[in-house]
Amino acid sequence: MSKIKAWFWAIRPFSISAAVVPVFVGSAFAFSGGKFSLFRFLPVVIAGILVQMATNLIDEYSDHARPEGEQKIIAPYKVIALGTLTAKEVKMGAFVCFGIATAIGIYLIYLCGLPILFMCLGAAAAAYFYSAGPLPLGKIGLGQPLVFVFMGLVMVSGSYYVQTGSFTPDIFWLALPVGCTVTAILASNNIRDMEEDRAVQKRTIVTVFGRRVAWWEYLLLVAAAFLTMIVLVIAKQISPVALISLLAVPQSVLALRILRKGRNRPELARGVPATANLHWYFGALLAVGVALGRFIK
Repeated sequence: MSKIKAWFWAIRPFSISAAVVPVFVGSAFAFSGGKFSLFRFLPVVIAGILVQMATNLIDEYSDHARPEGEQKIIAPYKVIALGTLTAKEVKMGAFVCFGIATAIGIYLIYLCGLPILFMCLGAAAAAYFYSAGPLPLGKIGLGQPLVFVFMGLVMVSGSYYVQTGSFTPDIFWLALPVGCTVTAILASNNIRDMEEDRAVQKRTIVTVFGRRVAWWEYLLLVAAAFLTMIVLVIAKQISPVALISLLAVPQSVLALRILRKGRNRPELARGVPATANLHWYFGALLAVGVALGRFIK
């Protein structure tokens, strides 16, 4: 495997939509209100992608550094175990990504003020301590709440704040469906990894309550995303054009069926990219519909 291909797998490109969608939705809501700057939008997108890449690299490095990492399945993105990248290279890659994201964050703080500083510090801490540190938060059942808060509420509302310099109750409501679908990505990942997570005593909903309960939680997250969006349209908080996000329903049905019928890890593994695609389709369509609210009320 070439170095370029190794780095491609190491950053886990299938997860990048988790960083892009919240920025699209928050910026789209600002655009619908008549406020949007491409020179503020692009730094936020780039910083979000870099933090996501850094998080994935830290997760890979931490898995390798811990004794229980030896019990992990050797997936294509386990580049250290495969020998395509060294632990030192992966660690340096994470620092580089965080460093560039930090520089962008300083620029955004200069433009937008202290609220962005607090958001950046919180997001950086969550990204690092999710899988690193003496007691990784993802190992003690806090993974999904962290993803919901930071990849949903914080990123959507923060992207809106960068454009407008203010917060509104509506942007937090709009962040809820995004938080639900991005959390569903982690939920599908946990359903896939139940056996190996139990082996290392990692606490998640599926390791504690089993796959049946975890599947119902996944269904709740997906249903809540669509229902919240519909309620926002009925309440006239966003344009009816946002209903085009319902075009993502077939993808949600596909993901639900995969996770419901899967009987082993290879079968369940298909649910992770299916959920990532659901998050991307739903979020991109929602962003387009919200943005068009500037012209179609």
